[in-house]
Amino acid sequence: MRVAGKEYLTVRMEGESVFMVDQNLLPFEFSVKECKTWGDTCIAIKNMTVRGAGAIGASAGFAMAQAYMASDNSESALERIKATRPTARDLFFAAEKVYAAGLISVQAAVDEAQNIAINNVEAAKNIGKWGEALIADGSRILTHCNAGWLGFVDYGSALSPIYMAHRGGKSLFVYADETRPRSQGARLTAWELSNEGINHSIVPDNAGAYLMSKGMVDMVIVGADRIVGNGDAANKIGTFEKAIVAKQFGIPFFVAAPLSTFDLSAASGDDIVIEERSADEVNYQTGPDSEGRIHTIRVSNPGSNAFNPAFDVTPASFITGIITEKGIIRPLVKEIEELFR
Repeated sequence: MRVAGKEYLTVRMEGESVFMVDQNLLPFEFSVKECKTWGDTCIAIKNMTVRGAGAIGASAGFAMAQAYMASDNSESALERIKATRPTARDLFFAAEKVYAAGLISVQAAVDEAQNIAINNVEAAKNIGKWGEALIADGSRILTHCNAGWLGFVDYGSALSPIYMAHRGGKSLFVYADETRPRSQGARLTAWELSNEGINHSIVPDNAGAYLMSKGMVDMVIVGADRIVGNGDAANKIGTFEKAIVAKQFGIPFFVAAPLSTFDLSAASGDDIVIEERSADEVNYQTGPDSEGRIHTIRVSNPGSNAFNPAFDVTPASFITGIITEKGIIRPLVKEIEELFR
């Protein structure tokens, strides 16, 4: 990730501290937050200082390593880490792998956490290489939420093919769904695309059907927080709506995710736990005034309640293909099983 000419990783661990780009401040302020303890890292995952499947996974692995380095109760730490974001498979994958390594030694836990972060970068890079071949010159691509640099340690999943295609000289245009209620598309995806110099527009979440009906979208690429055995995929709330519309108009709908996002212990999307977040995310918005001072204001009726599911599940029948670091597969049980063989 390049910001103002300097290279950054979304999250990294040095010594006993975890450093992460504070995504709650973007795009209005760029800052790197230090989490000195595993408890600090848990809070950062929970409040979405760090977010996105791969970045959550790496952070969870680092948190588990921090717990071992602090000689804290590893089982209690594991359960607390897993409770921070219940839908994201990468979080469980990383925390459990580092926990198992820590039963051997503290150094083994640290090494495993660092390896998970390194592998996350390599997986994202390879997702970009495979996915880039799907993108024709002049493509107009719709994406939802943020699955770019900030969603991984680097490169991203859904945006990685877009970056590879752009750097390879292809002409592109990206429609970035605003992605309410936290506006990850309007705030994070748009910020990334601006840094990369890719032509784009932020569009209202409800504009997808209009754009696709008018022939303005050639393909949809999204990320995933969990993909289960039959190919159903959980991603940011609103993804399923885009898949329905894409199928209606015959537009390819791709999910990009590394193998660490797959959960073969779950048979279908019905087995995925959907995280419900605070109503405050719906009722309030944060941004700068004309002088750059950050404010939080209520944008909904003060007397109303709000329901805030963070994810929905797109059935496999709506997915054209899944872009992984090992190649592109159809969302079929036999192809997923073969992928893991």
